[in-house]
Amino acid sequence: MKYIDSFSIASFNQEEDFILERKKLTKADMTCYSNSIYPFNIFTWKNLRTIEFENITIICGGNGCGKSTLLNIIAEKLGVMRRSPFNYTPYYEDYLKLCSAELTFGRRLPDTSRIITSDDVFDFLLDIRSMNAAIDRRREDLFIEYNDGNLGSRNYRLSSLDDYDELKRRNDARRMTKSQYVGRSLPKNLNTQSNGESAFTYFTQEIRDNALYLLDEPENSLSAALQKKLADFITDSARFYNCQFIISTHSPFLLAMKDALVYNLEMSPAGTCRWYDVASVRLWYDFFREHEAEIKYDRKQ
Repeated sequence: MKYIDSFSIASFNQEEDFILERKKLTKADMTCYSNSIYPFNIFTWKNLRTIEFENITIICGGNGCGKSTLLNIIAEKLGVMRRSPFNYTPYYEDYLKLCSAELTFGRRLPDTSRIITSDDVFDFLLDIRSMNAAIDRRREDLFIEYNDGNLGSRNYRLSSLDDYDELKRRNDARRMTKSQYVGRSLPKNLNTQSNGESAFTYFTQEIRDNALYLLDEPENSLSAALQKKLADFITDSARFYNCQFIISTHSPFLLAMKDALVYNLEMSPAGTCRWYDVASVRLWYDFFREHEAEIKYDRKQ
């Protein structure tokens, strides 16, 4: 299901008018000054004006071509949820006023629509690591507590009712093995998966039915196998669960998703292309062609 049909960014004339009129610059000054008023002067030279969307739309290109910037502009204009901060400047609001979005049938975006960035995934991994570290520290404390209770209970004397809980704890320690005592008092570590597995789990937990999702390079931290698995998950979410995706990526597995519309920001002018014509995909293809004889030889062994 589609929630947004198209998005138009600022034209060259609109950017020029803003820079000249609002910033009181001459044309001679414009080029050097506009480089400092991000996100102005990013897309005008790519002759990119309007982006049409499908259920899955891919924005690709090399590092620094503007993929993440474009995704952030769309997210801010639509007002979707975000968790991690991004490279926001005082000129963002001015730029957003020059952009427009056409929602499908004029419908309102679902409240659960959001942008998910690499920072969101990394924060999730760090949270798991931090909470597991706290659990590990508590486990060490419980080991000491068990040893203290198990070895010291014979000499412990109940001198008042205030000592009852301590005596009970010591007696409990004597009746249990160390692992039983610690296991009863402490939750298991939150996650025993690798970083890549945890990152994949994050996407499957955060992407719900019936919403628009903007994903900024979701392949980060994922192995090739997990990138392919994520591509299958996204395809199914769009096909069966009424999700729409706008994705910036370098991953050939995501670029090759069935029926995905691919925009290449490295083209001049920027526009749509076939996924296998993307420069990074051709680079991988040429690499494997170069080593084709080695690969075939090893398979025979």
